[in-house]
Amino acid sequence: MALSILDAGDTAFTIEFGNAIDPALQAEVDVLDHAIEHACARGELHGVIETVPTFRSLTVIYNPVETDRETLLARVMPLAQAATHARTNPARHWLLPACYEGDAAPDLADTAKALGASPERVVELHATTEYVVYMLGFLPGFPFMGDLPEALRLPRRTEPRVRVPPGSIAIAAGLTAIYPWESPGGWHLLGRCPVPLFDPSRAQPALLRAGDRVRFTAISSAECARLDRALAAGELDPDTWCQAEAQTA
Repeated sequence: MALSILDAGDTAFTIEFGNAIDPALQAEVDVLDHAIEHACARGELHGVIETVPTFRSLTVIYNPVETDRETLLARVMPLAQAATHARTNPARHWLLPACYEGDAAPDLADTAKALGASPERVVELHATTEYVVYMLGFLPGFPFMGDLPEALRLPRRTEPRVRVPPGSIAIAAGLTAIYPWESPGGWHLLGRCPVPLFDPSRAQPALLRAGDRVRFTAISSAECARLDRALAAGELDPDTWCQAEAQTA
């Protein structure tokens, strides 16, 4: 699919790489995002305020006092074209703790029943799959991750919850996510991750970023409570669960 350019107001434009949720499209978005970041750092792109990556597109927000749409597009489009042929960026790999027990997993039993599987099988499938962080959105630090195994795919709940506890691990359609904050939500809650995903005091407030790879490791309720205490006391850095970077295919 050819690249598409969409206006997003008078100080932004969006470059679309495709029209599907696809790891290959996400990788192209990620390559362009990094290329723009590096070009800005080298002083080659003036006026860029922010880039916003999504599943299949990248929005570039700029300062109209410093640049204009035509000038910026002329410099960004060669980077976008190159991104469709470039190797993917090195991905950070995370192994995050997940409690699939008791109050941390309010929808596990009903989800298993709807899927025609045992709760143990649902946990096994969810925890042994490696997920791509496609994008952050909805809430600060909220990661949309895929792809779920076919055996775990369900539509959203027919009645959303008014309050979803922070740290809740959820699934809907082909995606899984972690709620960084308490909020309304319509996804099925299978567990809880004690690791904070957003901290405004950090240099990079969001723990995860687009292009990261995430797997979960099942922990008990007691271990989850212990990690809660250790993290609250500053005895553990959230980066503890980040493994070495690896070159993705």
